Amino acid sequence: MTQDALFTKEAPPGPKPISKGHWGTVVLLSLIISVVAVLIGTHKIQVGPAAIVLFPIIWAVVIGGLIGTQRIRPISGASRTVATLLLEIGIIVFLARLGTQIGPSLTKFTELGPAILLQEVGHVFGTVIIALPVAVALGLGRVAIGATWSIDRESFLAYAIQRFGVRSGEYRGVFSVWLLGSLFGAVFISLLAGFLGGLGIFDPRALALGLGLGSASMMLGGVGALSLLYPEQAGEIMALAALSNLITNIVGFYAGVFLSLPLCRALYKFWSRLFGRDDDGELITARHGTKAGITPAAPAESNLQLSVETDPPLKVTPRVIFAAYAIVGVSAVIMNSVGTRSFVGSDALGILVLLLLTGLSFRLARLVPSIPSSVWVLAITTILSAPFLPTSAWIAGLTQHLDVILIGLPALTLIGLTVGRDVSALKSLSWKIILVAFLTYSASFIAAAAIGQFTLHL
Repeated sequence: MTQDALFTKEAPPGPKPISKGHWGTVVLLSLIISVVAVLIGTHKIQVGPAAIVLFPIIWAVVIGGLIGTQRIRPISGASRTVATLLLEIGIIVFLARLGTQIGPSLTKFTELGPAILLQEVGHVFGTVIIALPVAVALGLGRVAIGATWSIDRESFLAYAIQRFGVRSGEYRGVFSVWLLGSLFGAVFISLLAGFLGGLGIFDPRALALGLGLGSASMMLGGVGALSLLYPEQAGEIMALAALSNLITNIVGFYAGVFLSLPLCRALYKFWSRLFGRDDDGELITARHGTKAGITPAAPAESNLQLSVETDPPLKVTPRVIFAAYAIVGVSAVIMNSVGTRSFVGSDALGILVLLLLTGLSFRLARLVPSIPSSVWVLAITTILSAPFLPTSAWIAGLTQHLDVILIGLPALTLIGLTVGRDVSALKSLSWKIILVAFLTYSASFIAAAAIGQFTLHL
């Protein structure tokens, strides 16, 4: 069912079968939360010259998270399984809509070519340069390597499992940053993007380029905030962010493995010597003291194994897949109608086309596992909507009334509803790794935006 395999705990014995009630619970909750989020609307909190933008995406994730972690009537593992399937499809549908906004703008971006390509340098090296020394100074030991060589999405997590093993400090760092990013990344990046956008220091196009973090949910959060701050440039912001994210998805993993990780390991040794830390994060002088009879320190945190609870498996049949796609499509149409307060017949046809392209992308990802569905869907929709193809006008006509933020809203709501699965792992994280994780996200975004800013204004 999922695109990437993760190591998890064994599921409790005898889980209840997934029923229509579980499907109904998830669909009803996601729609209610999404509608409430839209009704709450957008609010700006002025902080000096900048502004914190609170908008429906944030409300949806926060409300979903509160419901997903409450213990009065907890969300069952079976319901979380359904939510995960719908989330995977919903995110790709959102990316499909973003792709249809890239194509018509391709000719505009020819002059931005260097900026689009060079921003990846910020994503690859920004985290290592900025976050790594802080992580080492805090005493994270080899956890610092895993936590700062990238923002650690699913492909990096799988690589860390194979490369370092699940009991390594590097894996613990990767896991922690992956987990926090999956649960809170969208909200954090949306707040950061809104704050930086409000300062007026960066060109909004540079900030859009910085949002190509390799995470669809983080990009969606940041795009939403910037689009509200710069409504006249909303279309360009969305297209640039999606194009930047596509490039990161294509080359980011390989750049991370072959460039960022070796640099991170080399600089880790330098910073460890400078701060006098060993691989467990302890002060070297204190560790040497054990030879004089001092009681050894407790086992380092980096040797602990982290995992998330496994939800009951879902038997994926053609009927289940059809139902999931139908739910995602209907939810998208409903939210677009609620948010825009309008409905035209082409909206439903547009969603149907996006669903078909989503299905094609999943199929291609199974045939060519090295290329994820997110890359396939962005590439396909970008090409089909490009002005040099006859399909561009047809795609534009069907999708012109579809608001990309509203379409992605139910999917982000589902992120919140699945938080309960990860509560145990979250409780085991120290404040140090949490601080470093958010610093890693910030460093990747800001470094890429700064390079984009410099390149745009050469």
